[in-house]
Order: sequence, then structure tokens, then C-alpha cells
Amino acid sequence: MHFVDAKSILSAKNGMNIYRGCTHGCIYCDARSDCYNMRHDFEDIEVKQNAPVLLEKALVSKRSLCMIGTGSMSDPYMHCEEKLCLTRRCLEIIDKYGFGVAVQTKSDLILRDKDLLISINQKAKAVVQLTLTTYDEQLCRILEPNVCTTKQRYEVLKQFQSVGVPTVVWLSPVLPYINDTEENLRGILSYCFDAGVKGIVNFGMGTTIRDGDREYFYSALDKHFPGMKQRYIRKYGNAYECPSENSKKLYRIFIEECKKHNIMSNPDEIFSYLSEFPDNNEQMMLF
Repeated sequence: MHFVDAKSILSAKNGMNIYRGCTHGCIYCDARSDCYNMRHDFEDIEVKQNAPVLLEKALVSKRSLCMIGTGSMSDPYMHCEEKLCLTRRCLEIIDKYGFGVAVQTKSDLILRDKDLLISINQKAKAVVQLTLTTYDEQLCRILEPNVCTTKQRYEVLKQFQSVGVPTVVWLSPVLPYINDTEENLRGILSYCFDAGVKGIVNFGMGTTIRDGDREYFYSALDKHFPGMKQRYIRKYGNAYECPSENSKKLYRIFIEECKKHNIMSNPDEIFSYLSEFPDNNEQMMLF
């Protein structure tokens, strides 16, 4: 872990990454890819120690309230956040100035900040987004070894459901020959439907592999799934997109089940929901 003073914190679309790198150890992580030009070891977390100061300056200067996003590239609830509390301090600032927030994570550490997310949601809008990849707990510990399991994330969804904070699930990636089964899909969907999620983001039943990510992924396959790397190479070569052979069947089930349970499944619709800041009249109607 190393500390830097960043020059800015918000992107043009009001997203922020307080950290760079990750310690969750997910074997498929796209953020490891060379195209992101990370100049330090992925597990050597870069900490933007002045993030709260930069965020406050940015929010004070904004002409209108909006949604602030975090977690799209680096999880805001990595292990270091437990002591550093930079994500919590940023949420306090968002709450203070009446902005909304959409947080994406795989960690149940987000429950530490449930009080702030409730407060933000009461004043504006807070959306909690969790990634679910596999219903099988043992497989989850292989694919995502250093973070809470899928069942624990489901319990996080239930806790936010109980306090009225809306949730969205990212159902990604679906790894060919590993978790691309109907049983896995239906298991994850059962968690989502029971937890009353607003939407489920899925870009297709498969995964993507880039240079940088590929080497780490293949090394993990050799360790945990002997012979699987060769199967990927034969099937996909150096392709970026790696669709499951079961893609059409799984995606049809996904769309049909989401429609049946009145859950958003179109990514554009979900992203519009995540970025839409409620007007005062709409928010008052909730109470």
C-alpha cells in the first residue's frame, strides 16, 4: 500500500476511485489488464489520501445535485478501507451536501456504512451494487478468494432491502466451463429475486480476457482447474470476448426470469436508473 495526493477525484461522469489496485484476489479481474496502465503491483494499493478534500471541493463547486458513483474500477471496500475509512469520509461528505451515491462492491464491509447510506437515501438516493458470480460457495472461494462469499453478499442485499435502500446486482463474469450452468444461474437469480433487487446487469453469458488479465487468469486455472487453460486456448485463442457455449440458453432464462419478476435487465435502463438524481417532489412522495 502506498499513498499519493491526487490532482482530481471525480470523472466527467461523476465517478470516483479512491483506491487503485485490489486485494480481493478474483482470478478473472479485468482491472489487471495492461490497457489500464497501472504502474505498480496490483496488490500494492494506491491510496488517494486527499480524496475527501478533493471531493468536498468538487461538490461545493457543482451547480446542481447529482449521483456520485464509486467502485467501477477499484472496490471502495477493500481490506485497507477498514482502517483508512476514506470511503466512509467521502460518504459523509456526499451526505452533508445532499448528493446521491451509487456504490459498487463485493465486500460486506459496506454494512459498516449502512447508517450513512440510509441517510443519503432519505435525503436523495443511494444504490448499493454487489457482484454475484457463482451460487456454489466452494467455487466462490476459488474465484474470489479474499472477499466475502456469494451467500454473505446475498445477506448484505437483504439487510439493505430491510431498510429501503435499493440494490443492483452485477451478474458477471460467467466463466465458460466453470460457472456457466443453468443451476448456477438460477441459484444467483433466486438470491436476487428474494432480496428484491431493482436490476441485474449482465452483458452476455461469458467473460472477457485482455493482456495482463489473461496471464493471471491462466495461472489460476492451472492451479485450481488442471487442463482448463488448454481448453480456453483451443476454444478462444487470444480473443477478447469469450462467450459460453451455453450462452443463448442461459441468456434466454435470464431475460425470461427477470421479466417474470419485474426486474430490470437492460443495462442501458439500469445505468440510467443509477445516474438519475430524484427531484424533490419524487423524493417527498417516498415519505
